[in-house]
Amino acid sequence: MTNLVTFPGLGLSFEISRVAFTIGGVNIYWYGVVIAVGLVLAMIFAMRHCTEFGIDGDSMVDVLVVGVVLGILSARAYYVAMAPFKYQSIREILSLRDGGLAIYGGIIGAVVFGGLACKWRKVPVLPMFDLTGMGFLIGQCLGRWGNFFNQEAFGCNTTLPWGMYSAATEAYLRGSTVTVPAGVTIDPTMPVHPTFLYESIWCLVGFVALRFYMKKRRFNGDIALLYAIWYGLGRFWIEGLRTDSLLLVPSMGLRASQLVAAIAVVGGIIAQVILRRKYKDQTLMVHLAITADNRKLQAQVAKKEGVAVKDVVLPVEEAYAGLSRAEFADRTKTYNDQLKEMLEARLKGEPQPDAHTDADTGADGQ
Repeated sequence: MTNLVTFPGLGLSFEISRVAFTIGGVNIYWYGVVIAVGLVLAMIFAMRHCTEFGIDGDSMVDVLVVGVVLGILSARAYYVAMAPFKYQSIREILSLRDGGLAIYGGIIGAVVFGGLACKWRKVPVLPMFDLTGMGFLIGQCLGRWGNFFNQEAFGCNTTLPWGMYSAATEAYLRGSTVTVPAGVTIDPTMPVHPTFLYESIWCLVGFVALRFYMKKRRFNGDIALLYAIWYGLGRFWIEGLRTDSLLLVPSMGLRASQLVAAIAVVGGIIAQVILRRKYKDQTLMVHLAITADNRKLQAQVAKKEGVAVKDVVLPVEEAYAGLSRAEFADRTKTYNDQLKEMLEARLKGEPQPDAHTDADTGADGQ
């Protein structure tokens, strides 16, 4: 399970093992470790900045759990469906230890099931998608290094200085599952494009750019669309270099992931043009998050009064999206303290205090 990986043009070589460590005789692979680290860092980022998107952290945790678990299962299902080879057993299909997660499958699963979880936990969907787009870039940037340890997801031959070679790349390129555009020849003994590295760098650059843009976003869903465009552009050209893709049109070299990427880019650009025109004269105002504890109090009031939860209307407070994280935290705390006081008074049948805060409400919002 050890590979000697060389970068001849750079004069570098690394001896890497797929196994990170062993617990009770069970091998834990680097592939799983780096994906787990990426997920944890993405969650930390989300927890740190959720208030700035009007999202309650406690409620968001449930959404993240649903999105991550079902996203991983969707990534595996997509990979199995699109893999250019057949699995021999159900056990092989379910085994994630040897690699095999399709990012687009994971994104689709996370969006669909995470969106449903948002409805369940009363988390604003579009702001959650914005925050998730940032998290995707963190997870993908680190997760691609799992492909390096597995020596997979590499490209065709290259003479560039950073071309990579290992016995594993040679063995794969000598196999029957290699997919390359028509007219492209492969020499298994020559260095290949480290496409995992290309995608990792692409995602890192995208994250840094969107992090700087985060406070300047124009509408809810803005960052999610920019993520779809940025990642789609990178994935389209990087996928064209790879040797393990499903070719939809062999004569053109068009791959399944390229088609999905193209749809994401075109759809994202169209949506951006339409929405930027719609909100060009407006400033994005964020509805301050209502805590899970106050949601419970709201449900208790509804039960006491014999009405639907939606009929227990809570005052809405907004803040300008460009405020600092500290300002969002202070305003959100003040808002929820006053909501709590108001709801507890309503439960006791006492006069309700004014729940108004000093949050900005003067600008046009969404």
